[in-house]
Formats: sequence, structure tokens, C-alpha cells
Amino acid sequence: MSKPVVAIVGRPNVGKSTLFNALAGEMISIVKDTPGVTRDRIYADVTWLDKSFTLIDTGGIEPDSGDIILSQMREQAQIAIDTADVIVFITDVQQGLVDSDAKVADMLRRSQKPVVLVVNKVDSVQKYMMDVYEFYNLGIGEPVAISAANRTGIGDMLDEIIKEFPEDLDAEEDDDIPKVAVVGKPNVGKSSLINKLLGEDRVIVSDIAGTTRDAKVKWKDREYIFIDTAGLRRKGKIKEEIERYSVIRTVTAVERADVVVVVIDATEGVTEQDAKIAGIAHERGKGVIIAVNKWDAVEKDDKTIYKHTNRIREVLAYMPYAELVFISAKSGQRLPKLFETIDAVIENQTLRIQTGVLNEILSEAVAMQQPPSDRGKRLKIFYMTQVGVKPPTFVIFVNDKELMHFSYTRYIENKVRDAFGFRGTSLKFIIRERGEKS
Repeated sequence: MSKPVVAIVGRPNVGKSTLFNALAGEMISIVKDTPGVTRDRIYADVTWLDKSFTLIDTGGIEPDSGDIILSQMREQAQIAIDTADVIVFITDVQQGLVDSDAKVADMLRRSQKPVVLVVNKVDSVQKYMMDVYEFYNLGIGEPVAISAANRTGIGDMLDEIIKEFPEDLDAEEDDDIPKVAVVGKPNVGKSSLINKLLGEDRVIVSDIAGTTRDAKVKWKDREYIFIDTAGLRRKGKIKEEIERYSVIRTVTAVERADVVVVVIDATEGVTEQDAKIAGIAHERGKGVIIAVNKWDAVEKDDKTIYKHTNRIREVLAYMPYAELVFISAKSGQRLPKLFETIDAVIENQTLRIQTGVLNEILSEAVAMQQPPSDRGKRLKIFYMTQVGVKPPTFVIFVNDKELMHFSYTRYIENKVRDAFGFRGTSLKFIIRERGEKS
């Protein structure tokens, strides 16, 4: 089941980052009073009542002159329209209604996407309420008054946002067809790979500029949906902006996928940006395959493949479970291997292990390496059970959570992997004390 995506759009300095941080619950975006301080984190997971969604901050590098600000906002609005299920349009009661607000509101209205209009910086309802009513003129619905800095009105706003979520998100169509997102930095050959898989009869489900494109591929009587994130290349764009745009697109594609194929360029080797993109799939607990493309263009000797493998394992040290495939999208080299690996990863993502078998592994692990202790109190592990799949999720019951060091959790994870494989998928461990409610 994919989570809805909510995007924040607004002029510079109306409080997008402050709101983003208030919802994400930590200082993720950098907030300064000068318009246009670039942000670090672009997305965060938010849960309100029983609904979870991915929040995206579309605000990028903000220029200072008026006409560029408008084109910049149009760009943001376009990203939001392309990728989000619900758009939060944020305005500033203290600056009042501005011409560029109206222009962007027109764009959002025409997109037919659900929009929640938020008026920020309403520090005092008595003082500003009459000014809030002025925003009805934008014609995109009832304004919700909030103060992101004081954390007031945010609950009402979240209620409005979750009302707009599509009903059918839970029952996603084609649920039994595996969804594979093809991600990677620009120019590594994502589109070439998908075009090669499709041969000539390209099936594009939606071809709106800027959206991710879905393609159905058949392989040995099994259907797959490939989600292509190959985006628009616009000339003259700032490097950070292209990166930000590709991250937003990657997050939305990964959110919908079961397995993520991270394409990297063999001629260039693995880079920091590859690690960032792969990290998105890792954080979301998806199956991960690293496809090293353009392998035919690399000068090889008998050690080349080991050198490449070691380098990739080094840079992506946080995900040792990821599967590696060396391919060429141009010649089609090893593409059958890619499909076999996708099948294997999907199987591992949905693998369930019986509690009895798990606890045999656990008691063996505990016997081989004693649990840690602190100030004379030793960690006791009672038992472990699997509670979910995609990714496989385990709960370990202990006497004291504080004693369960992450290195010991990792030790247990390695033992579980030694026994059952789980290649290509991350595992999630939840530590609970006995008697603690789930």
C-alpha cells in the first residue's frame, strides 16, 4: 500500500520550512529569516490520527527579484501538481494577499488536484481573523488559519489534509503485479533500461510532462509495472535544483514500489549522490537492487568486477543486503538476471518465518554472544516474533529497552540473515519491553 504524498507550496519566507519542521517533529529544514536559504531535507514521514503520509517541501532556492520569484513558484507548483495527492498552499497573513499568490492559486485550481489553503503567522486570532477572510478571494476554498511557529491551528489543517486523501489508496489496483521503481541520478541510463525491457511497444500509462511514467512489462508469463523516474531535463537549471527535483521524484516513485532498482554508471563508479538516492529506498524499507549499467563500456581484467563490487559495498555500507547486478541497457546484457533478481527480492520481502524457528535462531545467537549489560543489569531477551512483511518486521521482547544496544540488534539481524537469506530486503526490528502495549 502506497502512502499519499502531500506537497507544500508557497512564496519565499511565508513559513514553509517552519510548518515542515512542525509536522516532521524535528528541525529538518534549515530556517533563517532571509528568503531563500536552501533546505537540507526535502521529505519526511508524518502520521496524523490513523493516517500516514509523505510530506514534501517543494521550496528550493529562492531568488530575490519579483519576476523570478513568480517563475520559481510556478515551478514549485508544477512539481507539486505532478507528484502530490494533496497540495498545501501556504500564504502569510502579515504580508496579505500578493499578486503572485493569486497567479499560483490559478494554476493550482486548474490542476483539479485537492488544495488546502493555509494562512500562516496568525499569532492572534482576534487580531488577524478579518485579514484571513481576505484569502477567500483566491478562490481555492476556505482558508485554514495557523501559526506554524506557535504550533496553533495545525490539527485543523491536518484534518483538512486527510479529508482530501483518495479513497482507493488502500485498495491499490494491480496489487498482485510487482511494482519496480527505476531510480538513479540523471544520465545513468534509466530510460534506456526501461525502453530495452519494453522493446518497441512502449506502454506509457500517463505521459504528463514531469510525472513518473508507468510501463507494463511481461517476462516469462509474469507481469511487472516499471515506474520510470526519468525526468525533464531543462537547460540552464541550477544544479541543486535539478538534484532537488530528482529527489522529490525519487521519493514519490519509491513510495509506490515494491522493489527499487538503483541504476549507477559503471564508467563513473558509485558516487555520493547514488548513495543518497539508494538511501531513500533503504529508509522506506523497500527491496533494493543495485544495477551497474554501461558494464560493456568498462575496460575489464580478471579483477574488475571485484574492485567494483568492493567499492559499491564500501559506499553503500549501510545496506549490505542490496543485490548487485552488472548490466548493459544498450546491449541487453544480463537483463534476464535482473528479472530473476527482482523475483527473488519480492519473495524475500514477503517471506514469513514461524515464531518457533525464529526463537531457535535467537537462543543460539544469545548462547554464542552474551547480551550486553549495564551497571550490573544484564539484558534478557525473552522471545521474538515476526509481525509484518514488506519489509519483514520483527518484534523482540526484552526486560529493558535501554540495554538493547543497536550493535546487538544488528548481531541478531545478521544471524537471522545467515539462516534465512532475506537478500535484497531490509529488515525492521522493534524492541519492546514485556507488558508494553503495541
